[in-house]
Amino acid sequence: MSRLATGGQIDRSNPLTFRFDGRTYQGLAGDTLASALIANGVRLVGRSFKYHRPRGILSAGSEEPNALVTLREGAHAEPNTRATLVELFDGLTAISQNRWPNLRFDLLAVNQAIAPMLVAGFYYKTFMWPASFWEKVYEPLIRRAAGLGHLSPHPDPDHYDRAHGFCDLLVIGGGPAGLAAALAAGRAGLRVILAGEDFRFGGRLLSERHVVAGLPGDAWATQVADELASMPNVRRLVRTTIVAACDGREYVAVERLTDHLPPTTPARPRQRLWKIVAREAVLASGAIERPLVFGGNDRPGVMLASAVSTYINRFAAVPGKRAVVFTTGDSGWRTAADLIAAGAEVAALADARDDVPAAVRALLPRGVPVHIGARVADTHGAPLHSVDLYADGKRHQLRADLLAMAGGWNPAIGLGSNLGTRPVWSDVQETFLLTQTPPGLHIAGAANGKFPLGDAIRDGWSRGAQIAQALGRPGIAEPDLTTSDDPASGRALWHVAERRGKAFVDFQNDVTDRDIDLAVQEGFTSVEHLKRYTTLGMATDQGKTSGVNGHVLLARATGRTLTQTGTILSRPPWQPVAIGALAGHHRGRDFRPERLTPSHGWAAARGAVFTDAALWKRAQWFPHHQDEPWRDAVDREVRLTRSGVGVCDVSTLGKIDIHGPDAGTLLDRLYTGTFSTLAVGRARYGIMLREDGFVFDDGTTTRFAADRYYLTTTTVNAGRVMQHIDHARQVLWPELDVQAVSVTERWAAFSIAGPASRTLVAAALPGIDLSNAAFPPMAAMELTWEGGPARLFRLSFSGELAYELCVPARAGDRLIRRLFDLGASLGITPYGTEALGVMRIEKGHVAGPELNGQTTAADLGMGRMVSSKKDFIGRTLAGRPALVDPNRPVLVGLKPRDRRQLFTAGAHLVRPGQAPVAAHDEGYVTSVAYSPTLGHPIALALLSGGRGRHGELIVAHDLLRGTAVEAEICDPVFYDPEGARVRG
Repeated sequence: MSRLATGGQIDRSNPLTFRFDGRTYQGLAGDTLASALIANGVRLVGRSFKYHRPRGILSAGSEEPNALVTLREGAHAEPNTRATLVELFDGLTAISQNRWPNLRFDLLAVNQAIAPMLVAGFYYKTFMWPASFWEKVYEPLIRRAAGLGHLSPHPDPDHYDRAHGFCDLLVIGGGPAGLAAALAAGRAGLRVILAGEDFRFGGRLLSERHVVAGLPGDAWATQVADELASMPNVRRLVRTTIVAACDGREYVAVERLTDHLPPTTPARPRQRLWKIVAREAVLASGAIERPLVFGGNDRPGVMLASAVSTYINRFAAVPGKRAVVFTTGDSGWRTAADLIAAGAEVAALADARDDVPAAVRALLPRGVPVHIGARVADTHGAPLHSVDLYADGKRHQLRADLLAMAGGWNPAIGLGSNLGTRPVWSDVQETFLLTQTPPGLHIAGAANGKFPLGDAIRDGWSRGAQIAQALGRPGIAEPDLTTSDDPASGRALWHVAERRGKAFVDFQNDVTDRDIDLAVQEGFTSVEHLKRYTTLGMATDQGKTSGVNGHVLLARATGRTLTQTGTILSRPPWQPVAIGALAGHHRGRDFRPERLTPSHGWAAARGAVFTDAALWKRAQWFPHHQDEPWRDAVDREVRLTRSGVGVCDVSTLGKIDIHGPDAGTLLDRLYTGTFSTLAVGRARYGIMLREDGFVFDDGTTTRFAADRYYLTTTTVNAGRVMQHIDHARQVLWPELDVQAVSVTERWAAFSIAGPASRTLVAAALPGIDLSNAAFPPMAAMELTWEGGPARLFRLSFSGELAYELCVPARAGDRLIRRLFDLGASLGITPYGTEALGVMRIEKGHVAGPELNGQTTAADLGMGRMVSSKKDFIGRTLAGRPALVDPNRPVLVGLKPRDRRQLFTAGAHLVRPGQAPVAAHDEGYVTSVAYSPTLGHPIALALLSGGRGRHGELIVAHDLLRGTAVEAEICDPVFYDPEGARVRG
């Protein structure tokens, strides 16, 4: 209906079918959804957020506030997508939003009738009474009305990718300035990444009729893009938006990989999130045309003049048949010329300026009604059918179905303020500019206030060439960058006083000029307060079309200058980003990296039940059959281990090699005990403190040579301990000659425990003397197993004679199978983390529940391990009065008086007869288990003054589960307190 027979950059030989609100339409390859709707005569595309006013397409770019649609259906549905950015494909389905029951007949448009009640900040002033209505009336209504589109309730079936890019120069923007900057840097030999949001490079050259270097503008853009594609040092990223500028010269980008392809396309990632590290960057993001604030400026049919030119010149789609052009600068005259060239009638051109250069007047043929010093005051119709023109002190009503408004240009500099650099008002150019930028970021073209095409291209080339020279590249000759004339003068008009209807500043959020005045009256005079009180500049466009106009009106209402009023900073992301793109592969089972122990396959084949331990999957217990209760399996594993031999995969423990002449010195400063005196071939248990004096982690450290140690950490703290060590050696004591490396994934480790463990290890390692004299507790050795390296330790956390045998991870599966072959005659059993926990509680060993970041070494009964002869991290603050208070909660054991009662972890401890309230709280239960060895439940707890209260009674109250267990306070070591079994 509105498609030109010739022209544009669309492929007329490739028609595409799409659906909008249930109706089928035809578009062409190269269209956006917005251009295809315009070509089909569709003018009404959405409803505004608050008043549900009918809205049409305003722009042709990512600043679009009105044309928000939901793409696709079902699980693939994507709400709040700007139709101006949607690249048309065959079979595309889109629906309008924020209307009920349909777009043309929206019952919620009744909000327009109650507009006086919905002024700025109405949500702070209403829904207050009666209070009983809030939960059942107000809140459900608000939640129903909130938002624009609706998310699909189904899991997102799409996939998202991640990538890293490194370059000498990142060029942000694929318009004329960006192309010129990339060309200069690319020819100079820099590694360049050119990122353009559009699916074609060229920017305004695709939308306007210009000549560059003797070529049509779009042809010049294609020529440059092709040359860049041929350079091995240049990467071009189309459909890619830089959404954030971060510290360290890092930039975040989203590349749309398959959004433009039909759903039948073979599965590929939908989008890719880039982290780009650039030595230098050029922000060539262009400028955004300002709307004008007059009555009815939001009606379908009112568009930005630059968008009208884009739809005509690029997409061969004419947005109207009879147009009025309302401009404050030269660019509006070009749009009028484009309309005439496309065969549309220009009913009038109204220029708010008092004088217009002759060269600009010459853009239009004679006979076009031109009104100088005129303004559009109001509009009528939805869609638009007439315009009230205020000229010569009188109102004139003109019939028109299109109003193109050109209010000047705002540089698109949001990314430049992501790191806190605030834009500065320019009285000369009547806009905000970035006069200072973050390190490594340079601005070029219209983003730099260079609005004429020739100035923009030359500015881009100059930036690229200067950066190349600064990075040591030789100078290169400037090519022919001459352009056709592009007058770009103008004078801002911020508000049409003669308007009678509502004049909108923010189209998406229905913020009017009167809302800004009201906010000022009510004391919200800061730009930040104005934004939040009126919702100006919120939602998807983030103030791209509304921000400057709103801040100017705020300045006028408060009697301040624009410099005094200022503007807000742009926060990332610059454009909306799908949460799926941010999450990437990290969702579902892949939310965190999943690590499998070396024996995982073997354990799975034996029917193990697995649990998550930090990033690892660990065997929790080994049922003999599917229906066996978990307690039966755990009790069996404990009994068989204590009576014979059991094997547990402990490969998940953190493992760190520390080498160097100063390794012992570093360990002395990290641990409360002394390790520099540890003999070679011996291991020692130790604890680390945080700087605040609380216990950080525990584990064993082994010395294999004078300058070589090996330490283990808890599974959950493996990464944090590695960071702690690196901080200590690199930041606190860089003078120490010591290196540390994590070897957690290198070694498979198996705990072999029980009275028959020595027999089994001897069978696996023939020729090794494992007697107490030759290999006593806490001994260690390096050896060879089946031609590869191995390590053996005499360590026990089960209370039994035990060893830890380590082999390279690739040999772990082979070792576990060999051990069970050799141990069959010994009644060998595998045991999982539950049995491991039961045995450690029976033995009184502390673990995660006790190492909770709130306990000291003394609290845990490890005060004797804290050296008084040396300094170490945390020593000073560990001596604070509160941390040495004798009434602090300390580690104790608990036995229920009624042996049938089970403890619950987290239960609070209160003296018998006292009410279970916070005032009587004396501690809490940390670890619980049923002990098959003792035949009754047991628990570890932290109890105030507990060390001197053994034999007393206490009650463990769990108010959440409604239980109260009376218990005897006892020593935390329930099993073999003398340690005879460990010594074998």
